Amino acid sequence: MSLVRSAALQNFRSVVEQLGGDAALYAGLADLPLDALDSDDLLVDDRSVAAVLEIASLKLSCPDLGLRVGATQELGLLGMLAVAIQNAPSVAEALESIARYMFVHGRRLSLSVVDDPDRRAGVVALLYSCGPGARPLPQAAEMTLLFIHRATAFLVGDAYAPRTVDLPHQPVAAVEVYEQAFGSKVRFGREHTALRVPARLLAQPLVGSDQTLRRLALEYLSARSHDNRASVTDHVRLILQKTLSMGGAPLAQVARVMMLHPRTLQRQLAEEGETFASVVDAVRRVRARHYLTATDMPMSQISSLLGFSEQAVLSRSARRWWGRTPTNLRREVREAGQPAPRHRDQRGGRGGADMGHGFARKPVVP
Repeated sequence: MSLVRSAALQNFRSVVEQLGGDAALYAGLADLPLDALDSDDLLVDDRSVAAVLEIASLKLSCPDLGLRVGATQELGLLGMLAVAIQNAPSVAEALESIARYMFVHGRRLSLSVVDDPDRRAGVVALLYSCGPGARPLPQAAEMTLLFIHRATAFLVGDAYAPRTVDLPHQPVAAVEVYEQAFGSKVRFGREHTALRVPARLLAQPLVGSDQTLRRLALEYLSARSHDNRASVTDHVRLILQKTLSMGGAPLAQVARVMMLHPRTLQRQLAEEGETFASVVDAVRRVRARHYLTATDMPMSQISSLLGFSEQAVLSRSARRWWGRTPTNLRREVREAGQPAPRHRDQRGGRGGADMGHGFARKPVVP
């Protein structure tokens, strides 16, 4: 068994219901948690994802169900990885981000650039794999490859035109249905699941990339590679730590980096007993304590690094955090030769402890 994010089934419920089917019934038959139909971030068995597509296709007598679902999915289902992809300087760097961080979406999933299986000069293959030795079921393979095809077309624009689309199974729908979906020749019974594209495509620059967003997204993904159990609060804290000296990131920007609507982010923080303001305050408190007790920085510089508009804000914050002025805290710690006293949280909960440094999808208002 391998786990994938439930985002893989984005829009499955709506497509099934438009066809008159019962998505919840099919999920039960596939041993898929019902919540996976409406949430992007549940980790579910990849076999259940493939099974629910096959079951729905059979029950609805709809052989092209995977193609129908894939035709509605957007790049944003990849979450933070989508931010890194969209803001890459070139197609090659976008694909490199996918190759490095696709595991965030599914542990065994991969998309890699390889030499052309047909050995044609000037052609490479975008090779999709769901794990060593694993052969994807038809509906899942078609849904995923169409998603990759549409995402690539979205990034590249009119310059994108695959030479062929290769699928490992025989057609389960009419061949013309496949060719209409992909706009290219589709070959069946191939060794791999792949898109064969001109090699020159890799060098094409992506217009409108935001390198600040890309850097934040890659740092977020890098942190996830070390700890996939991090909470929403941890992720917000990580982003804030990277932007604090530049004035910090407002709620809307943090939500954008995390591919969430601001209200959704606020709700998820509330479920963890936090608010956006409380996380910002905690990050500033930790940084302030470090600057005051471990450096000789002047107060004006510390205020700037904490994103405060003026030094007086630092003084007021220090009194609230530690019951003393910044100058008094610095002097007391140095005279005592011991760590500064920790702030006793007035609200209770985990927010009071000093915290260590520890085709984009449209936001949906919950």
